Parts: sequence; C-alpha cells; structure tokens
Amino acid sequence: MGRYSNSGGRRFKADPSVNRYVVRFNAEENARFLSMFERSGAINKATFIKNFLFQKPFNGFVVDENTRIFINQLSSLNALYRTCGVSYDTLVKTFRENFSGEKQR
Repeated sequence: MGRYSNSGGRRFKADPSVNRYVVRFNAEENARFLSMFERSGAINKATFIKNFLFQKPFNGFVVDENTRIFINQLSSLNALYRTCGVSYDTLVKTFRENFSGEKQR
C-alpha cells in the first residue's frame, strides 16, 4: 500500500507551512498595522506579513479626498444624463402618440 491508499480527501502538500510565530501588538502598533494592511490591498493578514517580511512588493493604495469627491460628482452627472435620456424618450413617445402627422377631426 502506498502513501495515497485512501482515495478520499485532499492531496498532501509538497512543502507544507508548519512553522508558526506569534507577534503581539499594543493598541497603537495594531492601529498602524491595520492601516498598512488596508492600504496594501492584500487578501489576508498572513500573506501581507509574509510579503512585508521577505520584502516582496505589494500595492499601496492612497485615497485622495478631492479625487473621491470628483468621482462622486461625475457619477451623479452620469445619473442625471441617464435621467434626461429617459425623460426625452418619454417626451418623444408622448408627442408621437398625441401629435401624429394625420389631421384629427
């Protein structure tokens, strides 16, 4: 019988991660860590810490308040444009129903 005699379950990993370390933060350090984690856009905290320790590049997102305001106003402008288009379609439909080319008696 070989290593995979049981056909159920998951296959074993070739290089499993079995070593674990514990780090404890105070409130200020935890707040800094969480802000860095949120800016990085990492999937979870473990991958963020691994990438940070081994100096692998990760993305940092900076949100500019003025840019956010501009994007919100642009979105509202698009919504207004869409509303005008719907109103125009309704107006044209009403004109065609009530003012056709034929004379009414």
